[in-house]
Amino acid sequence: MENPHVLIETSLGDILAELYPDKAPASVANFLQYVDDGHYDNTIFHRVVRNFVIQGGGYTSLLEKKPTREPIPNEATNGLQNMAGSLAMARAFDKDSATDEFFINAADNPDLDHAGDTDEDYGYAVFGQVVDGMDIVKKINWKVVKPRDGFDDLPVDTVDIISVSRYE
Repeated sequence: MENPHVLIETSLGDILAELYPDKAPASVANFLQYVDDGHYDNTIFHRVVRNFVIQGGGYTSLLEKKPTREPIPNEATNGLQNMAGSLAMARAFDKDSATDEFFINAADNPDLDHAGDTDEDYGYAVFGQVVDGMDIVKKINWKVVKPRDGFDDLPVDTVDIISVSRYE
């Protein structure tokens, strides 16, 4: 069976990603439910850390937090690694706190992989991989950022997530 793909249309270009429901069933189901609900449409990448990650999906361009569903269990023990181009669920300190926000690794980030069972060491669940558009990820990752409005790594020029849709 072919894995599902999603098209992330941004103001800087498109990113195509393959998702891995066999390795991260809860994360993929959660992400696709947000996709199907149109939740990611008209959101932004609100956290851009050069040579690390681009994170988005939870805030509008007015920096308003979007409502979320209940958190999902962390699947960081699935064997997938936080390598350049991988998609993972963002979370708070609690290992099982991921809701709608996701990030794309702009570099290999082994420090984000599962390293133990405490909240701090549990890691971040990878659930997909960019298959086309890494040049767009890099373009976003090199945006100038400035701390403001409660965000440490907010791009000076907003990077919009226009839509995220299933790609067939």
